[in-house]
Amino acid sequence: MNRRTLLKTGTLAGIAALLPTSSLFARPSEVVDTKDDNDFSGFRKLKLGDLDLYILSDGFIRDTNVAAYSPRANVTELKNILKDNFRSQDYIDMAINVLLVKKGNQLILLDSGLGIFADQNNGFLLKSLAKAGFTPNQITDVFISHAHPDHVGGLLDKNNQFVFPNAKYYISKTEHDFWMKATEKDFKNSGLIHELDFLKMFIPKVRSILTTLKPKLSYYDYQKALFDNFTFVLAPGHTPGMTLTKIKSANEELMVVADLIHSDVLLFPHPEWGFSGDTDLDIAISSRRKILAELATTKTRTLCYHLPYSGLGYVKKSGSAFQWIQEAVFVP
Repeated sequence: MNRRTLLKTGTLAGIAALLPTSSLFARPSEVVDTKDDNDFSGFRKLKLGDLDLYILSDGFIRDTNVAAYSPRANVTELKNILKDNFRSQDYIDMAINVLLVKKGNQLILLDSGLGIFADQNNGFLLKSLAKAGFTPNQITDVFISHAHPDHVGGLLDKNNQFVFPNAKYYISKTEHDFWMKATEKDFKNSGLIHELDFLKMFIPKVRSILTTLKPKLSYYDYQKALFDNFTFVLAPGHTPGMTLTKIKSANEELMVVADLIHSDVLLFPHPEWGFSGDTDLDIAISSRRKILAELATTKTRTLCYHLPYSGLGYVKKSGSAFQWIQEAVFVP
């Protein structure tokens, strides 16, 4: 990627597809054939109590601006950590793990991948959905964790039509209201404040998506469960209304933490470094510390949107910080 300014932050990487000259502006309501060696679609099926879960791959995001990945990091130390973990020092890859929950006749999708903002490394959600045996028309509900492009980009196609036409949509009211009024001034404590042209292009697009969704949109109630199995936790900072989803069935539970954390090797030992896409670094760092501490204490199984596929694992205390323990997978 050489459009560094537009592709600076991992979660916002696909915004370059807004450019009319982009060849990556594929219609997300169609499954695009790709060569096998460039096909990053796939799914993993598992049980959670009485629920069937499918972790769908949308591909991955490659962030080539390593120096800006964590705005408060010592870049030399950051690169040394990457090297010590046998990772490239030239880029940081982030998976896009999209959860689908089957509850009886309901199919509930948690976020939607990059969709209209996709590049060659991502935009595989619908192909993964098809491999899992489902069609977009079967999706009954969509839980939106927050309104960054890699979470809402797959909701509408390039003609502004619903990709999941029979679904109801849910979002935090705080999140919705923020984007409907957001200006560049709201990012004064964000790494994005240095990318004003980017923000001027990005904010109206998010606002347009939410406006189109509005007739089908409901807000989370943080005080009670939805569909018996789902409760919601506000985790502000990455965006003002970012919402985590706790799923309970029988005696099992899973916490879906969306964009609470973006790297398994950088931000667990250094949550204080922050992430380049955080709207407010101070609030985001505080939320990360608080929720990671809770997950470590409760030993809750956790699903992370951007950690290596399939994003399942556990948080463990490590000194004054944390460690990610990836769940072992022995069969495809």
